[in-house]
Amino acid sequence: MEEEEDQQKLPDLVKELVQRLLSQNLPPNSPPLNPNSPEFINSLRYAHRILSSRLTPSVAPDAAAIADSIKRRLAAHARSSEALSFADLFSKFAHKAQSVNNKWAVIYLLKIISEDRHHSHHQPPPLLPNLAFSQPATHHHKPWTNGALLISKDPDNRRDVAFRDFVAFVREENEVSEEALVRDVLYACQGVDGKFVKFESESKRYAVPDSVRVPRATRSIVHSLCELGVFEYYKLLAVLEAQSSNPIPLVSESATSGNYLSLRRLAVWLAEPMVKMRLMADLVEKCRVLRGGAILRTGKSINFLRVCCEDRGWADAATEVVDDKGAASRRGGFGYGETDTLEFLVDEAAKRIDKHLLDVIFKRYKFKEHCLAIKRYLLLGQGDFVQYLMDIVGPELSEPANTISSFKLSGLLETAIRASNAQYDDPDILDRLRVKMMPHESGDRGWDVFSLEYDARVPLDTVFTESVMARYLRIFNFLWKLRRVEHALTGTWKTMKPNCITSNSFTRLQHAVKMQLVSTLRRCQVLWVEINHFISNLQYYIMFEVLEVSWSNFVSEMEVAEDLDDLLAAHEKYLHSIVEKSLLGELSQSLSKSLFVIFDLILRFRSRADRLYEGIHELQARMTESSSSSRDQNKSRTRKQLTDKSAEQGSWIADGRKALTQRAGEFLRNMGQDLDAIAKEYSSLQEEFISQLPVQQHVDLKFLFFRLDFNEFYRRLCPSM
Repeated sequence: MEEEEDQQKLPDLVKELVQRLLSQNLPPNSPPLNPNSPEFINSLRYAHRILSSRLTPSVAPDAAAIADSIKRRLAAHARSSEALSFADLFSKFAHKAQSVNNKWAVIYLLKIISEDRHHSHHQPPPLLPNLAFSQPATHHHKPWTNGALLISKDPDNRRDVAFRDFVAFVREENEVSEEALVRDVLYACQGVDGKFVKFESESKRYAVPDSVRVPRATRSIVHSLCELGVFEYYKLLAVLEAQSSNPIPLVSESATSGNYLSLRRLAVWLAEPMVKMRLMADLVEKCRVLRGGAILRTGKSINFLRVCCEDRGWADAATEVVDDKGAASRRGGFGYGETDTLEFLVDEAAKRIDKHLLDVIFKRYKFKEHCLAIKRYLLLGQGDFVQYLMDIVGPELSEPANTISSFKLSGLLETAIRASNAQYDDPDILDRLRVKMMPHESGDRGWDVFSLEYDARVPLDTVFTESVMARYLRIFNFLWKLRRVEHALTGTWKTMKPNCITSNSFTRLQHAVKMQLVSTLRRCQVLWVEINHFISNLQYYIMFEVLEVSWSNFVSEMEVAEDLDDLLAAHEKYLHSIVEKSLLGELSQSLSKSLFVIFDLILRFRSRADRLYEGIHELQARMTESSSSSRDQNKSRTRKQLTDKSAEQGSWIADGRKALTQRAGEFLRNMGQDLDAIAKEYSSLQEEFISQLPVQQHVDLKFLFFRLDFNEFYRRLCPSM
């Protein structure tokens, strides 16, 4: 608890210290310092940055030694009484202040503050040495402050005071002292902003702002010094910090003393670390695209076999190489200094170990079979399985996502496997296929969150990493939406295909209503043909020109792979090819968004088409029922009661022929308007999508444009394509 209280007191103590230091510089009769003023807040932040930096004083942490130094300085300035008082106070502080841990730090801080006050009152300005003036022989008390000159009868006094103020003003306005720049450079090397050297986010470097007036040469030196790293040279910075506080006499007689460490000396100190830092940066830049040689590649292969595959057969392959080369060396073929023979030994060992690794991957762990399984199930290449799966999970996925059970979907997945040719695959492969429900929000349907995943276990997870499987999931979602749209169009065709709608069923309707019926049906069928043409060609392009071609190239590169790196590169190329050609790349984001909007519109068309044919079939049934009921209404009392009951429920039978015709016309008119709106929106979206294909950088997308517009129909509609 005491440590926590001390930690809570520290910020208050620092704040009080900063307030006292700033109050010392306030002019007389000025209002007290406001703790909420911007000047105080900036000073407090600056103090926190200094305390959190790793700058260390150039003295040993010995309170007694610092106290002796202070007493010697007081005695040297003929202040013996003050030295005795200080010795007495220090003795009390050292023995009674038990709560203070770093007593030497407190003493050193007070010493620095005292020296700073002494220098600020007695040291002349380092600038403009030619204008320095000599002190008079007899010292008079000269009460002045910065910028405020008190009227005095002594003309020499007024002249000296004015001259001092002028020198201070010129020094402040024209140039920053080198001592301040050296201190800021040391801060910048630790990543701390100084008073004049600050970090620029635009250029990403430490620099002197343009508002600070320094010579161009000085600004260039500061820029070059601030290139040094942050954490690697704290030992050097501690030495430089000690040097910066070490005063030596200067040659000029007009100045009393100056700091030993200047910008030019600092440049000499930092020259060697700067060369090392630049050399390291050049090495990193050059090694960015380089790969390891045979030794590194062999080590990676051996580690993969030992750790991931738990295989020890690589040792036999390496032993065979050593034995073969050992027989040659006994015949005098291997001697000291023959680097060519050593390189041959390393290369041969690498080839045999890589060959053994590929044999383990392909034969024991069946890498190619797993890649083919991912293509069949995650990339929806197994047609009968995908079709049956959509048939049985469609009703379930039409429900809200939060009401769907993943266990039930897993059972439906097993049913689809048993009902298709997928049942003949390796059981180990089928066990890895699982249902995955993605995160969903309110309003999502099962179609939006359903997905399949493939469990790639060790050592296959070296190839099928989490990022790779995430890309496979993205491809699956796109293909699943495409198959869903194709499945919806097939369902619409099944609704339209049984042509039970005959003109004989509507002989009692008015001619205008019959023509409206024929027009609406024709409009629906024409729109279905247009949509089906687009989806069929898009699906053909994806399944054959993208998936099959990419798979063929992947198999070819898989067969000629010489090591694990070649296998990883071939798989990455295969996956990248699918992503780019399937409109899922970064450069095809606008195309994919347009395509998904078209998919949603097609699903909306499916619901309107189903509603249209349901209404027509219901109208046909009611007219047939109305005709039969009108012939038999006088034969059966029960029939009449049923007819009255249907009328109470809002049936069209009892409404009469006129009401039936009126409702039929209203229904067909509304459906026609909906189909017209869908057709207009679809034409606009399709033209927008097709117009973007010719300008795509990927050449295969241009072939998709040729398939969709093989007879230049859309080009004639939109000449700007």
